[in-house]
Amino acid sequence: MMGKSHAAELLDKLETFLKSQNFGESPIELYKPIEYILSLGGKRIRPLLSLLTYGMYQNAPEKILKQASAIEVFHNFTLMHDDIMDQAPLRRGKDTVHEKWNENIAILSGDVMLVRAYDLLLETDKSLLPEIIKIFNKTAAEVCEGQQFDMNFESLPKVSEEEYINMIRLKTAVLLGCALKIGAVLGGAEEVEANKLYDFGVNIGIGFQLKDDLLDVYADQAKFGKQVGGDIISNKKTFLLIKALELAKGKDSQELNHWLSQTEFDKAEKVDSVKAIYGKLGIKKLTEDKMNSYFQAGFHQLENIKFNNQSYFDELKQITVDLIHREK
Repeated sequence: MMGKSHAAELLDKLETFLKSQNFGESPIELYKPIEYILSLGGKRIRPLLSLLTYGMYQNAPEKILKQASAIEVFHNFTLMHDDIMDQAPLRRGKDTVHEKWNENIAILSGDVMLVRAYDLLLETDKSLLPEIIKIFNKTAAEVCEGQQFDMNFESLPKVSEEEYINMIRLKTAVLLGCALKIGAVLGGAEEVEANKLYDFGVNIGIGFQLKDDLLDVYADQAKFGKQVGGDIISNKKTFLLIKALELAKGKDSQELNHWLSQTEFDKAEKVDSVKAIYGKLGIKKLTEDKMNSYFQAGFHQLENIKFNNQSYFDELKQITVDLIHREK
């Protein structure tokens, strides 16, 4: 019988490590939400990417559990604050922190998470610490830029495809790139290899967000964790809506704008009507083509990459492929 994959072993170690962390005790309202949001799970993709990338260059990736966990703690900090801004009631099927406690607690608790992420990074070897902090800081600022662009888009009448791709690059993709680059740098990869892995992560990250946009409209409700058509109901400026607004003419354009302007409507009717317009305009295929172009660009970065441990590289690729083909 085959043993556990590297990824499964590393995920077990990561969960054990996160559970063992004492982020602080008193006041309990400040620290309990951190424990709570980290206990909600999630795929832990970002820290896993760091660990596998390190494994491509050095043995025993568990040596960088602290740095990998810093990325996961930072990611969950951004989710805690994003949920306040979006007034989201649920995260991974459970009450969001601001719903379970209140907004002020969620703001402060998130702030402490960011501080604790730096505490975890401080364990880095002194010769590499400045570079790791620099990569992390650049990414952290970009994630905030992406979130601000996303909020700006809500009040803009028109958003271009280029603006949207840049927003998702900043809001979600750069953190995947950061996770891979930090793993590579800690593993002693050469700069050119670390940058290829960063670019792989960013391209794949953009592809993943386009996949999310597609799933929101075309997923099988039985498999999908959220309401199918939620983006259509809320007029979210996704790639699909941006392309539809760009391509719709005459009656289609009138109908699309009619649904966007309605404040009271039957949700199912709106979703069906907008999906019908998407169907006429070939929006699904356009989105799939754009998504696949980013996936191809990502894998192109890995074609001539140098590394030491084949099995970790193979698993890194396989996890990415599995995420590309997910249905929820």
